[in-house]
Amino acid sequence: MTALARSIFKSILLILNILIFNNILSQTVPKNIDEKNDVRDSININKDSLNLKKDTILPKEQLEDVVKMKAEYKNSSSITNKQTTLHKNAQIIYQDMQIDADYIRFEWETGKIYARGEQDEKGKIIKPAIATQAGKKYEYNEVIYNTKTKQAIAFNARTEENEGVIVAQKTKKYNDSVYVMSHAIMTTDEYYIKKKDSLPDYHISAAYIKLLKGKSNSQVVTGPFQFFIEQVPTPLVLPFAILPFSDKRSAGILIPSFGERQDVGFFLNGLGYYQPIGDHFDLKILSDIYTKGSWNLKPELNYLKKYRYSGNFAADYGYTVRGIKGLDDYSRTKTFRIAWRHSQDSKANPYFTFNASVDIVSSKFYNNTVNNNYIFNGNVLNTTQTSRVNVTKRFLDFPITISASATYNQNFATGNTDIRLPDMTIAVNQFYLFKPKTGVRTGLLENINVNTGFALSNYVTTTEGALFKREMWQDLKTGAKNNISLSTNTTVAKYFTFTLAANADNVLTTKTLEKSYNPLTNLVEDNYKSNVAGYTTFSTSASLQTVLYGQKNFNKNSPIVAIRHMVTPSMSFTYSPDFGDRSWGYFRNYSNARGEMTPYSIFEGGIYGAPSSGLQQTMGFNISNNLEMKVKSKTDSTGVKKVKIFENLNISGGYNFAAERNKWSVFSVNAQSSFFNNKLNVNTSLTLEPYKIIFEEGSSTGTRTDQFGHFSLQGINVQMSYPMSEAIFGKKEELSKKYKKKGEIRNENYFFDDDNYAHYQPTWTLNVNANYAYTRGLSREGTKTATVGLDGSIKLTPYWNINGSTSYDVERKELAMTRIGFARDQRSFTITFNWVPFGQYKVYDFFIGIKANILKDAVKYKERSFTQPNSSF
Repeated sequence: MTALARSIFKSILLILNILIFNNILSQTVPKNIDEKNDVRDSININKDSLNLKKDTILPKEQLEDVVKMKAEYKNSSSITNKQTTLHKNAQIIYQDMQIDADYIRFEWETGKIYARGEQDEKGKIIKPAIATQAGKKYEYNEVIYNTKTKQAIAFNARTEENEGVIVAQKTKKYNDSVYVMSHAIMTTDEYYIKKKDSLPDYHISAAYIKLLKGKSNSQVVTGPFQFFIEQVPTPLVLPFAILPFSDKRSAGILIPSFGERQDVGFFLNGLGYYQPIGDHFDLKILSDIYTKGSWNLKPELNYLKKYRYSGNFAADYGYTVRGIKGLDDYSRTKTFRIAWRHSQDSKANPYFTFNASVDIVSSKFYNNTVNNNYIFNGNVLNTTQTSRVNVTKRFLDFPITISASATYNQNFATGNTDIRLPDMTIAVNQFYLFKPKTGVRTGLLENINVNTGFALSNYVTTTEGALFKREMWQDLKTGAKNNISLSTNTTVAKYFTFTLAANADNVLTTKTLEKSYNPLTNLVEDNYKSNVAGYTTFSTSASLQTVLYGQKNFNKNSPIVAIRHMVTPSMSFTYSPDFGDRSWGYFRNYSNARGEMTPYSIFEGGIYGAPSSGLQQTMGFNISNNLEMKVKSKTDSTGVKKVKIFENLNISGGYNFAAERNKWSVFSVNAQSSFFNNKLNVNTSLTLEPYKIIFEEGSSTGTRTDQFGHFSLQGINVQMSYPMSEAIFGKKEELSKKYKKKGEIRNENYFFDDDNYAHYQPTWTLNVNANYAYTRGLSREGTKTATVGLDGSIKLTPYWNINGSTSYDVERKELAMTRIGFARDQRSFTITFNWVPFGQYKVYDFFIGIKANILKDAVKYKERSFTQPNSSF
């Protein structure tokens, strides 16, 4: 009986233990229970709580923490199977892992957790299970998690990292840092991530993907993968990839654009690799590859130190191959480009600034470029290119500014290169000779201000073949210049401003010119000699200026309210001695082909030019006009609108009293105005010759006579521009007021009418510009140029944009550079297409770029880097 009683007592204790345990689990739990107050629903699975026998074999690894569970109903525990099952809004928490699912099973002995999402009647998962760890959520159809090894296997798992998501048929978690996925897709489609859409607009598909998670960033390593657009496979297949899931800059492949160019064949443009280097540098190595043999390599190093400076080094090196080898039209041309950009932050150092804009190219670079960006941007039309480096030093307590610069100017038409290395100036800040103690300057004496400075320069004109060779250094010209200028002004008779000025230049050069006529070649030869020489020039001037106003008011019934005319006349007198006089020693003579003595300056062609010859006693005039009127307007809130007839109409000329003949200079007229609510801008300039010009028989160049009053047009230039947009047709009715039904997902930018037709108001811009120029001078026949240009864009839908530019040469009757571009916004990526259908370069270019920031350095969208405004450290 004692053994039987002991057995009955143990059974009663076991039954009571089970009843109490089930009673705790069967309590109703609210759906939105506070996790901090769910201790009453937790179980501590250990030897004592389960009341196991002493001889029960426990696993060697014990749970390290309490396992907390809860569910809405149908909770059950089985001592025999050593497991607990939870149904309906079930939740289990172990350390930092939380699983929410429709069904959860926990095995006490093995520590395994099985969770499944909610099923419909056919067994299809309609609501996924959600696991949360370290603040991140993961969605699964089914998941098995081992609380002891912390490994997991999930099916149809959805893993979100930063701006991307990975969906895999099977996912195995080895630890908190390594996840291996099979038959997976990855995308950054925002709509798909937010579950606004059931299918991504693009994805990368791979058989196997490994997700490596770090403390601050994550990355995906994958084997062969294929790029899909709208579920359609593309030819873009790569053998491997390392893609970042991080907001920080990461290394990656730069996706190229592709297309065809008539002269060099099909191409991949911009294929390369991006590599960040530390916190302040990144490196891009790009390449252009063409089917007819052309290629180009383009390394680029960017650097940035926040609040201090930024810049980049870039280069192009390659060969352009045209035609078929062995035929007459075959050519192979080497091209190169070296560029450096450096910009100092304006707040970095107000007393020292350093900026550089260097762009040195081979003479035939733009005519033989294999970089299509120069075609689309219009750089192939460049005739000159200038590089410059500037350094400026200012002082807090010293009134001088020191500046140094180096310039490199290329002329592709002549093949010449002008180099100034270096140019240096030391400028003394402007000061007043007789500054009053009160601070208020009055009269000519107290307003005398002085500007002075010293300049040093080295200059040479050379060719690409002689660059930095001995002959270039032999032609180098060196000089120094000191300038002093004084000026003062005062008010005369209340309405006139009187100004006096004087200027003096002192120049030293290391080369002088000697001209001679060579009867063998019948040419005048210039021979520069190396010797130090100098000259001094000076001039004085006086001017008088005032402002006159005139206004005409009209009666109340007139549509014109008033017209106002403002005239600013000024007169000046300039005196400069004749530095061509032999007493100065600046000019000499040589005997020409006819034996005539011809004067020339020994400083002609020098680094600072030559002194002027001829006595200057010139009276100059300038009349500036501004003409405006006010008209009645119903659209203006004031009822009056201002209309500019002439913003500026300027007439100028001069009369030299000391000239022996042709005392009058040519007359210049410049006008600027705008019409149609200041939209149409018109700029005009013309020159008039006041003397009669005669032409000898057979001569194409005329001679000015002394017959004044025969005004003839010597040149005219007219430039017009008119920017237009849909706003010129007035304010549009808001679609939100007319249509109440708004689209969703892809159509969220549209409004729909009752018949479910989408409505969108297209936006567009169109800039029309025209230019006409006529230049005659003393030539019998003048030259004309006339062009009309268009550039603009139209947004047909919120996702379609068309842009382009073209120009028409009226004189030649042919189209000039023409470009047409299309852009399609596909939510998470952009498709662009550029086409040049006419001209020397017939090319089209197609590009697909992903917009997500996490892939901006790996699968690069365009060519962004941290030196551009949209990036930061």
